[in-house]
Amino acid sequence: MKAGGKTLLDHNLDQLAACGVAHAIVNVHYLPDQIIAHVAGRRVPKITISDERDAILDSGGGILKVIDQFDGAPFFSLNADTIWLDGPRRNLDRMRAHFDPETMDVLLLVAPAVTTIGWGNKGDFFLHQDGTLRRPSKSEVAPFAYTGVAILKPESFAGRPAVFSLNRIFDDAAEAGRLHGLRLDGLFMHVGTPEALAEAERALDLFDR
Repeated sequence: MKAGGKTLLDHNLDQLAACGVAHAIVNVHYLPDQIIAHVAGRRVPKITISDERDAILDSGGGILKVIDQFDGAPFFSLNADTIWLDGPRRNLDRMRAHFDPETMDVLLLVAPAVTTIGWGNKGDFFLHQDGTLRRPSKSEVAPFAYTGVAILKPESFAGRPAVFSLNRIFDDAAEAGRLHGLRLDGLFMHVGTPEALAEAERALDLFDR
């Protein structure tokens, strides 16, 4: 899928390149040959393919499969169906500067749900003054949406099953008071429907003028 004349994958890879990330791992399942051919010419970041054609490992299992490639260092994780426009400072740079491994296991980039393009649910988290995140109860409407962008620590994956959701890591970190959030400076776009894509196209067009 494209928005603003660029695939969503390229939007995210360009964001990583702009903040100095030299190596990115792209996992493939749907249309794998097309994706592999598309990224073959990229030089920055350098791309490694993690092939999930035989079985989908879910958001956590897909990372666990390649966890040894991070050399024990915290790393960015980005969803493929979300993009954003930055404010005066790049949000990935802000996240890197904000992340404190002594007090955080996970740092999520979150955005106000009411201003997010293509967001159709009641929100994912409350963001407290100390920067920690809390999930809403069934009766609550949370003000912040998870943008699909996170900084994670390899040790959080120790002992996890081969197939699991990142939500298990988020929930464990929240219970320990070590799930933190950083409010996005800019505009978040969840491009999951034709209507959201059209709205994202308009926003990107205005941004490029």
